[in-house]
Amino acid sequence: MSKKRIVVCGGNGFLGTRICKSAATRNWDVISISRSGAPTWSAVTSSPSPPSWASSVQWEKGDILKPATYREHLKNADAVVHSMGILLEADYKGVLTGKESVWSGLQRAFSQTKAGSQANPLERGMEGEGELKSGEGDGQITYELMNRDSAITLAQETSFADVPSFVYISAAAGAPMLPKRYITTKREAESTISSSLPKLRNIFIRPGFLYDSSRSFTMPIAFAGSAGNMVNSLVGGRLTPLAGAAVEKPLKADLVAEAVVEAIADDGVKGVVATQKIEDLANVAWRRGML
Repeated sequence: MSKKRIVVCGGNGFLGTRICKSAATRNWDVISISRSGAPTWSAVTSSPSPPSWASSVQWEKGDILKPATYREHLKNADAVVHSMGILLEADYKGVLTGKESVWSGLQRAFSQTKAGSQANPLERGMEGEGELKSGEGDGQITYELMNRDSAITLAQETSFADVPSFVYISAAAGAPMLPKRYITTKREAESTISSSLPKLRNIFIRPGFLYDSSRSFTMPIAFAGSAGNMVNSLVGGRLTPLAGAAVEKPLKADLVAEAVVEAIADDGVKGVVATQKIEDLANVAWRRGML
């Protein structure tokens, strides 16, 4: 298999670091882009020290909302990965931490719409200039801005750089405890990228809840999710419209990372990659590693 060059935006995050690891262990050229550069390893692994493979990754600083800070790194890449997003908006976090009243915080968090970027990210022209600025009066980073508009912009920059493949880490579904806009903005990103940037080989990874033993709090959630998934299977999937990701099969973060890299390697993979396909791709990657 030929050596590839990939750029992972959000490469220092929980899933992003594992995508970088999977690609680096294949001896690919890997560039990670994030605001802080190299990860705080204790936040994404069980050790505060960098693992041995980390020295094979080029850890660059860049802001996903400012294309000029990462554009140069996209040149000559084979694939670009968007592994960034927010699970909770600031007002929802404010309620959970007691910094904002329950009523005002939840009322805003669960509002039907919020502003994304002040300008349509697709109307920036070739080599689009300027940064993405929040359309909310207080500058809040919303689902619309981070989950949707930053992905559309990165996909457009990928196309401008003549990179053939774009991977968007989406989600299997929403969840009852999350605002509906969490998942609708991800679906809007998928739809816009597919229709507006057709020359890209777009891959939309849709995992459920991600877990790893290095983040101990994810283990009981994954256990509960597995139980919910089993019950949902027994009733023919009838719980999915109500519970969403809460009854989707949880997946180990390393497994999803292997699937992402295998999807990039396999030119036949494109479009939506749901749970079963994620597992299938990870199995192919595992067998390849055994050879």
